[in-house]
Amino acid sequence: MAAGTATKFPPQGIAAAAMAPNVIEVDRLSKRFGDFSAVEEVSFAVREGEVFAFLGPNGAGKSTTINMLCTLSRPSSGAVRVAGFDVVARPKAVRRHIGLVFQETTLDDQLTAQENLRFHAVLYRVPRDQVDGRIARVLDLVELSDRRYDLVSEFSGGMARRLEIARALLHVPKVLFLDEPTIGLDPQTRALMWEDVLRLREEAGVTVFLTTHYMDEAEYADRIAIIDHGKIVALDTPMALKAAIGADTVDLQTADDAAAVAALGREGYRLESGADGVRVFVADGEAAVAPLIASVGVPVRHVHVHRPTLDDVFLHFTGREIRETTQGEGVSMRARAMHSRRR
Repeated sequence: MAAGTATKFPPQGIAAAAMAPNVIEVDRLSKRFGDFSAVEEVSFAVREGEVFAFLGPNGAGKSTTINMLCTLSRPSSGAVRVAGFDVVARPKAVRRHIGLVFQETTLDDQLTAQENLRFHAVLYRVPRDQVDGRIARVLDLVELSDRRYDLVSEFSGGMARRLEIARALLHVPKVLFLDEPTIGLDPQTRALMWEDVLRLREEAGVTVFLTTHYMDEAEYADRIAIIDHGKIVALDTPMALKAAIGADTVDLQTADDAAAVAALGREGYRLESGADGVRVFVADGEAAVAPLIASVGVPVRHVHVHRPTLDDVFLHFTGREIRETTQGEGVSMRARAMHSRRR
């Protein structure tokens, strides 16, 4: 391929991903540090072209799992295959087929965007005649083509993160691993970065495996594995997880709650009453508001519709809200990788 020609990536979409073969297979994977079990017999599979999220608080085992999948940490037990290769028996083959974005930035801010990418191309032995084309392609995917000659020190945090994603894609990996990819970014920048990631999945056919403790970020995934204390406690699509925990609710405050309860009971609604009003359980909260108001027979002072969220899902499966910080996984992925190279 001549220099300057963009690399062609295989097309892949959400529907196709549902029928695609597995690119990650994990069977009873565990990691122990002395008497402490950081990951305990987790099993799951990720399909080609899928966006798959590990959702959990800090210390839940997310980064420990991703370390093992990326060959940065050796499993205590269990089996893992990534891109068809066993992570213990064929670690170099696995690394050739994955891209990785750490929690902390690993760019050289005294080099330009293009120089950072060229350095990565040398490390991954990208054929010389393909380097220019691949750089042009990945910069276009993350919309940084016009900043290729700028020093990284001049980039915002969001731009630097997008460049790291571009770098991870340069050697055309089958799987892109993102470990807490938007930590420290403001909400607007996080949303823009996710536009890039979803475009990568659609245009580059890359499988995305991410870890996050942000509920809104997990919503971007095709499927979510909720992990807590080293165990997967739930795994499904965001919609299925929310549907599994119950119906929508409509909270009503009326001029006569007792009369409202009696009227709604005669209509066959499932409800609860308390000091704060009447709670009605329905399949579709928004659609039910008008019929409910018509049925109560007394003036309605306040209406509030609530649909299950991932916060509700996490609370349901773990018994508590997601924790922002906790001990147990304080050593960063990058630090562990450096420690592994020293050994």
